[in-house]
Amino acid sequence: MASTPQTATILVVDDTPESLGFVTAALEAAGYTVLVAGDGAAALQSLALVLPDLVIMDAMMPVIDGFETTRRIKADPRLAVLPVVFMTGLTETEHVVRGLQAGGVDYVTKPIVVDELLARIRVHLGNARITQGSQSALDDSGRPLLALDSTGRILWSTPRTMLILAASFPNAALPPTVITRLIRLAETDEKGVLRHEIPGGRLEFTLLTRSGPDEWLFRLAEIREGAEERLLATRHNLTDREAEVLLWISRGKANREISEILGISPRTVDKHLEQVFEKMGIENRASAAAAAVKTLTQ
Repeated sequence: MASTPQTATILVVDDTPESLGFVTAALEAAGYTVLVAGDGAAALQSLALVLPDLVIMDAMMPVIDGFETTRRIKADPRLAVLPVVFMTGLTETEHVVRGLQAGGVDYVTKPIVVDELLARIRVHLGNARITQGSQSALDDSGRPLLALDSTGRILWSTPRTMLILAASFPNAALPPTVITRLIRLAETDEKGVLRHEIPGGRLEFTLLTRSGPDEWLFRLAEIREGAEERLLATRHNLTDREAEVLLWISRGKANREISEILGISPRTVDKHLEQVFEKMGIENRASAAAAAVKTLTQ
């Protein structure tokens, strides 16, 4: 996001030429770069080409009104953090509620008071810079993270997350069954894991924290068949069989259960465990299990 008015770009969406011209002139006089759109469809077309720092959205427009346009903006992970400020008539209080529910961050009433409009813009540009900075840091980390609201809508996600979702679901869209389960998990406000089977493996959504009034942060893990064993083997210099034994230890299985799962004798399981302990520099299965869980969840 831009750091000064002179470099900030604002998209103004209004179907009334007089209002559009007035707001545009005020913003340009304040040093902002202004893009204009005469309706919601034109706004979405503009956003597909250029990403502004903030949008000023008229509430009532033909064909695609400001509410629906904003909902479409917020449904796009690329645009989810883009602040939208609504313009509405002085007596249209129901529009204020609808605008905020659609994803708007604020509103100004018509006729527009220029000083008030500019003050609100400065505040939301500042907030957007903070949000964008935090998200950029997460993007750069390469960690698969995503934030959802109470309806299951993806507010934002890191690039790694989008790659995983695109490989797992049509149009990278979470299935309704997964959304319902994620909402249920978020409502508990307790850390937990949702597992969803996919061809050749599974996805694990771990609830990390409530990161806003209507925002929950999840970590996404893609577990392909044999992936966990390979990770344990590589990280701890284990053989394939030793890694398999360690994985089942981390899942709380007893030696006899592991022997049945892997088709080997309990004595062989014991021997593999001895090698695991020695290579990992630990003395008991509890420590081995804890180390394995840490490796798999980092």
